[in-house]
Amino acid sequence: MKPQLSWKVGGQQGEGIESTGEIFATAMNRKGYYLYGYRHFSSRIKGGHTNNKIRVSTKPVHAISDDLDILIAFDQETIEVNYHEMREDSIILADAKAKPTKPEDCKAQLIELPFTSTAKELGTALMKNMVAIGATAALMNLDTKTFETLISNMFSKKGDKVVEINIQALDEGYQLMQQHLSEITGDFELEHSNEQPHLYMIGNDAIGLGAISAGSKFMAAYPITPASEIMEYMIANLPKVGGTVIQTEDEIAAATMAIGANYGGVRAFTASAGPGLSLMMESIGLSGMTETPFVIINTQRGGPSTGLPTKQEQSDLMQMIYGTHGDIPKIVVAPTDAEDAFYLTVEAFNLAEEYQCPVIILSDLQLSLGKQTVDNLDFSRVQINRGELLQSDIERDEDDKGYFKRYALTANGVSPRPIPGVKGGIHHITGVEHNEEGKPSEAAENRQQQMDKRMHKTEHLLINEPVEAQINHEHADILYIGFISTKGAIVEGSERLENEGIKVNTMQIRQLHPFPTSIVQQAVNQADKVIVAEHNYQGQLASILKMNVNIHDKLVNYTKYDGTPFLPHEIVEKGQEVVKEIKEMV
Repeated sequence: MKPQLSWKVGGQQGEGIESTGEIFATAMNRKGYYLYGYRHFSSRIKGGHTNNKIRVSTKPVHAISDDLDILIAFDQETIEVNYHEMREDSIILADAKAKPTKPEDCKAQLIELPFTSTAKELGTALMKNMVAIGATAALMNLDTKTFETLISNMFSKKGDKVVEINIQALDEGYQLMQQHLSEITGDFELEHSNEQPHLYMIGNDAIGLGAISAGSKFMAAYPITPASEIMEYMIANLPKVGGTVIQTEDEIAAATMAIGANYGGVRAFTASAGPGLSLMMESIGLSGMTETPFVIINTQRGGPSTGLPTKQEQSDLMQMIYGTHGDIPKIVVAPTDAEDAFYLTVEAFNLAEEYQCPVIILSDLQLSLGKQTVDNLDFSRVQINRGELLQSDIERDEDDKGYFKRYALTANGVSPRPIPGVKGGIHHITGVEHNEEGKPSEAAENRQQQMDKRMHKTEHLLINEPVEAQINHEHADILYIGFISTKGAIVEGSERLENEGIKVNTMQIRQLHPFPTSIVQQAVNQADKVIVAEHNYQGQLASILKMNVNIHDKLVNYTKYDGTPFLPHEIVEKGQEVVKEIKEMV
């Protein structure tokens, strides 16, 4: 028995590859295992190779596995694209319809099974995924009751006959595989898990749940990969709590609608990806100038332009910090996994209202669409802080006919914010420079005062846990730094380096702007070399570090921009390379 294994299904997009992976993963989750999944798919509706790789373990996992134990191949291309991940004790279960063959250097075993023809005999080729799931269950010696219950839940609305025939397809696949068990070598049975089922979700769902838990009642957005699932989640769930979602004509409208709703006192937000954020930049500046709270989700993907819309990248960091014209207060945060995405989204809404400025939550495709196990959420941690929001009548002298000083100069730069309709709170709002009452003013002294006021708000801001760090050594050989979804590979790779006797500390940056300089500097001081692992060509996170931390003589850039996530073995190999260089220099 194994403590973990990796399973992948592949074929042509539009043939149910995603649903096959979803059925397998959901069943394994219900059996109490920990999972981490990642989909490779093309930026088109149908056609082109797609696969869904799922890691199943008796212990928590936060990264894609280096290798592959089981490959379900519905076509020859799936074998050609994925066999390099396999070992001699791995296995390919291939659809006989594809007339599968092994490449000359393929080490894995190949078992040919009639997935499609078996499904057709039962009524439709669409059920070939159920046949494959059944074969998987037999190979892994899994009790099929969990799969049968899942099938019943999935297809009950379509009638008993549909449920019955899908369970039959599952059983047929199970029997087909049993006939070949004596031929195979290798262990494909998992150790038993005594855990109860966990939450299992993509990062986008965690963000959506976080927004609802934070009290958001309005979302305006335009569909774009990989952010669309946030809008879809909110459409399905926000009306249940009295909220509304509007699909706008473009990202500019989405941003301005959300700003307007926030001005009216409603917690509102939008979500998009790189191209959409480019269109929103002027609106983000409007939020900063008018000191109107505004939460923006950026689910990064491959760029520039349309780029690689369905592939992993982290190349929007500089744009998110410095993209707007002019100087505005802005907060940029980055969750490290799906669970963190929930809590950090709640915190982002609080920050937006406490500091009356735009707050950008920086995600990436791997976090946004990768599905992973999440521990049961602690809703007692959800606290709502609306800052200096005034929702009741303001006592003012009856003879005072002036506007309310919405932009009053205060010690911390944050001014009282009355919502429209509050008696005594009338004020002027404009995107041009203004005085304390909001009236336009180009006076030099006023300009400096208002600019100082706005920028002072976030100068010394530190969120709860601005970094997520494992500092196990007072003096480490390596400090690995990353952000967002690089966490899993970095942590796992660092553990392997530790087993080799290499001292490694790790750090994920959760608050990217304003930068938590002193905390990061301390960790940098405790290491010989600092490897910054990130998904972009220019090394944007490394550049931010160089701007804020004394790191130049220790910095090692490690960039990956081919659209695929970091794997643990890559973290190990880079660490070994750096340590070797350190030793050669001594």
